[in-house]
Amino acid sequence: MPRLPTDPALYFDAHFFVCTNRRPDGHPRGSCAGSGSEKLRDYAKARAKELGIRGLRVNGAACLDRCELGPTMVIYPEGIWYHARTAEDIDEILITHLQGGGRVERLMLQPDQKSL
Repeated sequence: MPRLPTDPALYFDAHFFVCTNRRPDGHPRGSCAGSGSEKLRDYAKARAKELGIRGLRVNGAACLDRCELGPTMVIYPEGIWYHARTAEDIDEILITHLQGGGRVERLMLQPDQKSL
């Protein structure tokens, strides 16, 4: 949905939501927290600050409903979904997408994707 001329100014330029939902061990869908997403969220917060990325809010999110692909994350306003497993993956997303305005295609999730 496009912004309207009467909308207030944005408070943040981008939101980086990292799913931190935890399901019981052995759940058939898995869980992002069970795959290490809480550490990735914490790393993303600290690293974004180190990189000096302004106008960004890194948040933990409850279930983003893509558990099988976890850890999952989504960046708004673009609505680009990513799968990341390592600090290096997070660095690449922060530097390429959020600093450089590009995309990390190897980590992107497609809307109809059901598995990695």
